[in-house]
Amino acid sequence: MRPAAGTGTEPVRTAPWPEWPPPATPEQRERLLAVLDSGQWGATNGPEVEDFAAAFAHAVGAAHGVCTVNGTVGLFLALRAVGVGPGDEVIVPAYTFVASASAVVLAGARPVFADVLPDSLLVDPESVASLVGPRTRAVMSVHLAGMVADTGSPGVPVVEDAAQAHGAVRDGRAAGTLGRAAVFSFQSSKAMTAGEGGVVVTDDPETYERLWSLHNVGRRRDGGWYEHPVLGWNLRMTAFQAAVLRPQLALLPGQIAHRERSARALRAALDEVEGLSPRPAPAGTERHTWHLAMLRYDAAAFGGRPKEEFIAAMAAEGIPLDAGYRPLTREPSLAPYARACPVAEAAEASTVWVRQQQLMADDEAMADIGRAARRVREAFRRGR
Repeated sequence: MRPAAGTGTEPVRTAPWPEWPPPATPEQRERLLAVLDSGQWGATNGPEVEDFAAAFAHAVGAAHGVCTVNGTVGLFLALRAVGVGPGDEVIVPAYTFVASASAVVLAGARPVFADVLPDSLLVDPESVASLVGPRTRAVMSVHLAGMVADTGSPGVPVVEDAAQAHGAVRDGRAAGTLGRAAVFSFQSSKAMTAGEGGVVVTDDPETYERLWSLHNVGRRRDGGWYEHPVLGWNLRMTAFQAAVLRPQLALLPGQIAHRERSARALRAALDEVEGLSPRPAPAGTERHTWHLAMLRYDAAAFGGRPKEEFIAAMAAEGIPLDAGYRPLTREPSLAPYARACPVAEAAEASTVWVRQQQLMADDEAMADIGRAARRVREAFRRGR
């Protein structure tokens, strides 16, 4: 076995990390085969998709749900359902996945980037308030890493990007119940996954009717198959995806509890590592679901070495870390919308992620992260 890069010793960890998604359960196999044998594979052929949408909405405390092909399309759908269109502006945090902004462009509108809070990296309500103007049609509130964001009271509809916040709660409110509509993702890395897929939830009956119509090629719920009173699209999920997802509703609470325990163990493991610590959740957080553990990396404590070198050295120690987002203000595809967001821009150099599958490991694995970080820090400080 080769020595770990920069330390001259064997890697701290050689054991494998958990896979994500976890192995399929017997119930998932049973439901998936039942759909296959039924021949009712599409969302309009049988009850599987709408039953799952209703069950998911109920689980998060919302009244209605509409399933979509993926989370990005779900964001587009939610924006159109609350009235966003050409010429409008939508405020979006600068530290998030590109889909939060590209969905705005897809809806014909202009993303306006708000800065984020320096600790949690969630959107800064004061930045949002400063950007609301006559063309602002909505605010996108991104619940990042399993934490619930607060946009303040912007005076326009709020669309929640809850792709990373299945089950998260803040101040007695669950992700999915704070805006006019909320979007959850079921992409491969998410807390619930069917490989791809998404769902939009809402408490507002009118918004629900628009969501249902727009995702179902403009039909009305009580109309004919070839009646399309509004322009819509086929954005529907398949019954196969719904069958894989439905059993995960029962698994989610236990998986969240596991990641909460891992987060505590990780925090303890990093207590003795100067310059590396979990970014704190905002006040009022009741359930941080730890889709990611975002760590603050202080290069000065690691001999001035940039985070890219730290990530490479940790990988050599058997600890895979993620560089995380770069701010959307630096994405070439979004250059026409760029504006200064200094906190989000500083976060690029100072944030590393421990991903969800690592947090599904045991306490000893979290201790390994701390041991590896200490070893890398000592090596960097010695100039190795």
